[in-house]
This record gives sequence, C-alpha cells and structure tokens, in this order.
Amino acid sequence: MAQVLSLLQAAIVFGTVILFGAVGEILTEKSGNLNLGVPGIMYLGGIAGLGGAFLYETSVAAPVPLVGLIIALFCALLASVLAGFIYSFLTITLRANQNVTGLTLTIFGSGVANFLGGAMNKMAGGVGQISVSATSSAYRATFPFLSEVGVLSSLGFMTYLAIVLAFIMSWFLRKTRKGLNLRAVGENPATADAAGISVTKYKYLSTCVGAAVTGLGGLYYVMDYIKGTWANDGGIEKLGWLAVALVIFARWKPRHAIWGSYLFGVLFWLYFYIGGLTRSSQELFKMLPYIVTILVLIVVSMRRKHENQPPASLGQPYFREDR
Repeated sequence: MAQVLSLLQAAIVFGTVILFGAVGEILTEKSGNLNLGVPGIMYLGGIAGLGGAFLYETSVAAPVPLVGLIIALFCALLASVLAGFIYSFLTITLRANQNVTGLTLTIFGSGVANFLGGAMNKMAGGVGQISVSATSSAYRATFPFLSEVGVLSSLGFMTYLAIVLAFIMSWFLRKTRKGLNLRAVGENPATADAAGISVTKYKYLSTCVGAAVTGLGGLYYVMDYIKGTWANDGGIEKLGWLAVALVIFARWKPRHAIWGSYLFGVLFWLYFYIGGLTRSSQELFKMLPYIVTILVLIVVSMRRKHENQPPASLGQPYFREDR
C-alpha cells in the first residue's frame, strides 16, 4: 500500500508539470496557433522564477518565503508572456512558419535557461549549489487541512492551481462568448473575421495567456519538483514535449488533460516500482506515455468525431486579403 501511495504522489507531482504545459498549449491551439515552443517557454518560466528568487534571497539576510514566492511568480509570468508575444509577433504579424518558429523558441529557451543556470551556479559557488530554500518551501507548503490526508499530504498549492486552471479553461471555452469566439477563430478565421471577430486580437491574447500558463509548469518544476535548484539535464525539455503529447491525448479538452497528466505520471514512474528490471527494460517503460498517445491518436482518427479533432486551421497562417 505504501508503494501505491508513493507512486501516486510521484505521478501527481510529475503530472502537474505537464498539466500546466498542456492547458496552456490547448488554449493556444484553440486559436489556430501551433506552438511547439512549449519546452522553451517552460525553460524560460523556470529560470526566470529561479533567478528572481535567487537574487532576492542572496540580497537579504532573512528572506521572507511569501515575498520570494511573489517575486518568482512575477518573473516567471513576465518571461513566459514575453516569449509568447515574440512567437505571436513572428507567426501572426510576420506570418512566419509556426513549426519552425516554435522549434526555434524551444532551442532559444533551453539555451538561455542553461546559460543563466550555469552563471547562477558559479555565483552560488559551484554546480548544484543554487538553493532558494525559503522560496521553494513556500511553493512546496501544503494546505494545513490536507497535511494528514495520505497522498495529498505533501502536495504544494500549485498542484491544485493546475487543476483549477484546467476547469476554468474548460468552462471558458465551452460556456462563454469569448471562448466560443476563440474557437471560431481556430476553426475558420475568415468566417470569424467576416462576423466582426478580431482574429489578430484573439490569436495574440490566447497565445500570450497560454504561454503564461505554460511557463507556470517550468516554475513548478524548479520550485517544487527539484526543490529550488537548477539541473542542466534536459528534464524540462522532456516534460515539455510530454505536455505537447498530452494535448493530443486529451483531444484538446482541458478537463481530460487532468486525468491524462496523472496517467502519464503513473506510466512514466511505473518502472521504478517494479523490481528486477534491467536498464533497457526501464527505458521501454518510459516510452509508455508516448505509446499510449499514439494509440489514442489512431483511435481518434479512425472514429473521426469532429469534437475530437484539432482546430481546422491549426498551424495555418491567416491572410486576411485572401478572404
């Protein structure tokens, strides 16, 4: 029983990182923009939050956890929105290829983050010496009334924030006028434009807000998942691509991304709780989330239900003069 609880806790923490990324990307893709820069945005959100907390904690004698939390959150959101704005400007205004722009953003984000992470490591005295313990403790603090509730006893507040954001996003897309307008932009921007909906505004806003949510995944990874330090091991990039896969697995529905993210976590960490596996067998188990995603994609494609398909204009630039 203890192993099952441990697996569930590991799966929830792991899944929360990709849940933020998937919810943010779902919002972006609903506008017709395919942003493959999710890993890069998560990198930027993580390093910006860590950098802000690091500078704060090294500049005061007794850092206040709540202040560090606010600074890290602000820095992460600012960097993520800026990355989303850059992507939007290139793909919406300049009409650059979305696939190339997204991949370039991922390379750029990982490069900048690892460079700054290395610089902070040197400032802290060596690799692995960065520690923003006060800020990290604020992110990892659990709600008092859940401290004795089994699997929930060690989960930080951002775990619940991710779930709340997924439900809010689902409600927004299904029940509000602006959400329906956004979906119209993603399905047929020319028709939405003819109906008086500002295609450019909706694309910009959804991409920038989606990037902000995605960046929270990087912040959660740094502050909670690896406990307030920096690891140049490609972990954020790996989880970023899992978040992109989760969008397909969830069939562009934020609520489905909740259980999907935790299922990914269980599948990814399952090997750790099965004894007698060789290293090769462990790597095969780590492939399970991707294999399940491929199977879901095949099933969805065969059923051909419109509500399970991506937005019709996904990845396609909009040329108003061709309307």
